[in-house]
Amino acid sequence: MFEQIQRVPGDAILGLIEAFKNDTNPQKVDLGVGVYRDAAGTTPVMRAVKEAEALLLKNETTKSYIGSHGDPRYGKVILPMLLGEESPVLAANRASATQSPGGTGALRLAADFVRTQLPGRGIWVSDPTWPNHLGIFQAAGLKLGKYPYVDADNRLDFPGMLAALKEIPTGDVVVLHACCHNPSGFDLSREQWQQVLEVVQERELLPLIDFAYQGFGEGLTEDAYGARLMAESLDEVLITSSCSKNFGIYRERTGALVVIAKNQENMENVRSQVAVVARENYSNPPAHGGAIVTEILESAELAAMWREELTEMRDRINGLRRDFVDALKPHGLADKFACIGEQRGMFSYTGLSPEQVDRLRDEFGIYMVRSGRANVAGFSDENLPYLAKAFAAVN
Repeated sequence: MFEQIQRVPGDAILGLIEAFKNDTNPQKVDLGVGVYRDAAGTTPVMRAVKEAEALLLKNETTKSYIGSHGDPRYGKVILPMLLGEESPVLAANRASATQSPGGTGALRLAADFVRTQLPGRGIWVSDPTWPNHLGIFQAAGLKLGKYPYVDADNRLDFPGMLAALKEIPTGDVVVLHACCHNPSGFDLSREQWQQVLEVVQERELLPLIDFAYQGFGEGLTEDAYGARLMAESLDEVLITSSCSKNFGIYRERTGALVVIAKNQENMENVRSQVAVVARENYSNPPAHGGAIVTEILESAELAAMWREELTEMRDRINGLRRDFVDALKPHGLADKFACIGEQRGMFSYTGLSPEQVDRLRDEFGIYMVRSGRANVAGFSDENLPYLAKAFAAVN
């Protein structure tokens, strides 16, 4: 039966990992893989996570299932983090959180829910967007469309985005990045969020807000502006959350699908359907990552420690963005790449062509995705001069 099965190309980013490992250039730099790195080039375990895990090891009494919606305690700490402690949505019992295997699992839950409960609705993503969005939504059997987001000059194309949103069929789903847009790093301003909200209301669209990087842009509260605006202004919103980045627990696969409905009864109806989707996908989510997050957010001391560490990570990334632009000044390229200092999050759309990316890899041992997306967390004080020199050589 397997003789007719064809081999497909490997994942581009996983291929970069292997090529980087095999490169003997002592100055090689990895700007491809989407994980946070500290100044030493490692992806550390946060101190708050270590302490929470020690408490879990000491106090855990069972490894039993946690149910299709996950641990209720996890939902109770995630919802205020996303929507705000004083959220009117939470006060009205309009929101439900379903623990999921990472943000990816939350997106698949949302996609399958839309396919089964809102048949015929298309789903629209930004161009560009996180490549796995395409795979997830197509695998779920949804009709996929795109709206402009970055123009030919490597700038946020907000007029094009807004015009395209106004043409989306009534009732379709539109995917919006809450902050730290992946892969571009271009985020909407508060004024632009308001304009998007008005179009969503006018077209009666269902927002699916991908919230993978809370705390990595401007701050936990600041990064939530768009998601909270939508949640408080609309009857129905879907939000997918990830704890991979802001808690540094990538391999624990910890996320949530948040459903916001017009009232508590509608929310409970939707929640029951989401449980069915979860059951059919993976039965129960993994428990450990959610338990870590819960342990931290339920403790004033650990939560304060975590926020401090998250601030350090965010400040490091934002500082490296500015420092890289400064490093390009002697080469006369600071203006051309000024956008890197303006973008937010781990990723940056550099505007480099695939051919320029290939030259960086072949001539300088600098690895990034051929779309020109760079992981800014791969920058360091030590490699910035080398990176600037290499960028100048291929421009």
